[in-house]
Amino acid sequence: VQLQASGGGLVQAGGSLRLSCVSSKNIFTFNAAAWYRQAPGKQREMVANITGSSSTNYAESVSGRFTVSRDIAKNTVSLQMNHLKPEDTGLYYCTSIGVRGQGTLVTVSS
Repeated sequence: VQLQASGGGLVQAGGSLRLSCVSSKNIFTFNAAAWYRQAPGKQREMVANITGSSSTNYAESVSGRFTVSRDIAKNTVSLQMNHLKPEDTGLYYCTSIGVRGQGTLVTVSS
């Protein structure tokens, strides 16, 4: 299984981005997936996860601004990020069934 994240970029504070994580196989139907971010000099942080039954959890730092969802037909888990802040800057990547995908860089300018 391979996971590929995309959708990152440079955005001004207050803006939005939508990240996508596409799996090479249909693994999201019954398996949880999570989005993590790694910022320079900071510990890795789990920002959101979605279970096989579509329950979601968010880090306190992004709750109310980020939304995780999945499209099983497209083997995709997405992360909608609104009201972005400079502290949201980092490398975002997705994980599922012990597999970590390549990340996508998000840079939020002030």
